[in-house]
Amino acid sequence: MQAPSVGGVMLPRGNGETIRLSRGASLTDFAEKINANPASLVAVMMNLGEMVTATQSVSDETLQLLAGEMNYAVQIVSPEEEDRELLESFDIEFGEDEGDEEDLVVRPPVVTVMGHVDHGKTRLLDAIRKTNVIAGEAGGITQHIGAYQVATEVNDEERKITFIDTPGHEAFTAMRARGAKSTDIAILVVAANDGVMPQTVEALNHAKAADVPIVVAVNKIDVEGADPTKVRGQLTEYGLVAEEYGGDTMFVDISAKQGLHIDSLLEAVVLTADASLDLRANPHQDAQGISIESRLDRGRGAVATVLVQRGTLRVGDTMVVGDAYGRVRAMLDDNGNNVAEAGPSTPVQVLGLTNVPGAGDNFLVVEEDRTARQIAEKRAARERNAAFAKRTRRVSLEDLDKVLKAGEIQQLNLIIKGDASGSVEALESSLLQLDVGEEVDIRVLHRGVGAVTESDIDLAMGSDAIVIGFNVRAAGRAAQMAEREGVDVRYYSVIYQAIEEIEAALKGMLKPEYEEVELGTAEIREVFKSSKLGNIAGVLIRSGEVKRNTKARLVRDGKVIAENLNIEGLRRFKDDVTEIREGYEGGINLGNFNDIKIDDVIATYEMREKPRA
Repeated sequence: MQAPSVGGVMLPRGNGETIRLSRGASLTDFAEKINANPASLVAVMMNLGEMVTATQSVSDETLQLLAGEMNYAVQIVSPEEEDRELLESFDIEFGEDEGDEEDLVVRPPVVTVMGHVDHGKTRLLDAIRKTNVIAGEAGGITQHIGAYQVATEVNDEERKITFIDTPGHEAFTAMRARGAKSTDIAILVVAANDGVMPQTVEALNHAKAADVPIVVAVNKIDVEGADPTKVRGQLTEYGLVAEEYGGDTMFVDISAKQGLHIDSLLEAVVLTADASLDLRANPHQDAQGISIESRLDRGRGAVATVLVQRGTLRVGDTMVVGDAYGRVRAMLDDNGNNVAEAGPSTPVQVLGLTNVPGAGDNFLVVEEDRTARQIAEKRAARERNAAFAKRTRRVSLEDLDKVLKAGEIQQLNLIIKGDASGSVEALESSLLQLDVGEEVDIRVLHRGVGAVTESDIDLAMGSDAIVIGFNVRAAGRAAQMAEREGVDVRYYSVIYQAIEEIEAALKGMLKPEYEEVELGTAEIREVFKSSKLGNIAGVLIRSGEVKRNTKARLVRDGKVIAENLNIEGLRRFKDDVTEIREGYEGGINLGNFNDIKIDDVIATYEMREKPRA
């Protein structure tokens, strides 16, 4: 039925019909659903006080406003439903085991380790895997999700268990929640000397929301003040009643540091899986599963850690992971060994994808490369539209206190780059949760994996954005370009430090502080071994000057390998010197640090006190 609309524009009016639209749809998409001219909808929006172009992605609220004005109802299709419809259009089913009962085989349980920060989650995994993960984590806090498979013996039978290591700091709520959703059993680590803490409850809620059985590991029973009985009593208040108290939750007292009762914990996991779950999958179908973590490797390209949930993934398969796709060139297990195939509940690193997928993206194997490309492109377009439509509130650091006092509205644009997609996502999510108030509009213009590039600086210049680098540095000439153009690039290695600094700026609490001033960079051209001094770097000074007894960091392929190093020795030919200037060669000794390679960059700096403007 044709009827005059707002401003006399003729267009069809509805009778309360429901229109299904995807998140980030445009007025053109809306017009196609109701057989209207997109230009007429632009006119309607102008009369409603909003300037919107026909092809611009708009927010859910704008779609609802337009639909209400035209007597339609709008149903925003969820990303999960949209993805299911997309796969159905290619005649692909996701998430269901195929085949008869005899096709199903027992698979290992997938276990997530959860708990409060510093209660010993990573040390527990160290004890289980007999490796040291903590040494590679900034501040001793897990910054990434990792997946590992171990074997244990229960009732004289070897049983495998897959562990997903989720980070412990509260900034990683989203990553930890994702771990719970992809897991069969949760191990809740509680320190016997601390008891139940806020993040313990948070982790417990995630596990309950995912409806997974919980095994409680009461850690640090060897330290002073340990009281495992108190922990059992505290967790009773949250519905976890120990078996010895008549409940159905297994509690195991352990010491991850001393390696006490680790076997008992693994046995409890297997027994809980056998008693509570029917863990079977079909290994004969095309592989499906979830991306646990992904990163960009200079030599290998996009590297994704995936967990196979059903089917068998093989080298040579064509797979789609979120909006990335490709043919599997190689697969590595958690020890770095090449494997030809991976069955259900097996975590592997996959090489051969076109780009870095997101942590938590589903993956599936398809028959043809063309199908994979089409699915990935449609997913990428959907994500792009949703991102354009989403008005996220983000935070500014520069002159924020002054702007707030002046009563002006400030929009701060951020560009976030990191070494892994899960970390970037967690940092963005944490910044979004900061209580900014109504005076500051915070937006993330771009986020990505890899070093800060010149294109990032270009984008920051055009939009007045701050660039945040998490465990990555500026690559190539990006650092000089940022300095020349006055773009603020801030580097962090622990997420909560970034959050605290930004939150302090928001609240106008920044006092005179120290700032890092880069002195010079040196490229390692040769590595000399000395029995007395260790490894000595033969370097060419690329910029500035390098001084003895200054701080330094080691950068490899754009990523920070080591922080807080000291220039302990500096030589020109056979002479000890106090400084070497740009363009000259020399030798640098970094004291006890010997993990240096040709093409590494030694960046030196000093901390200078600066008053906040």
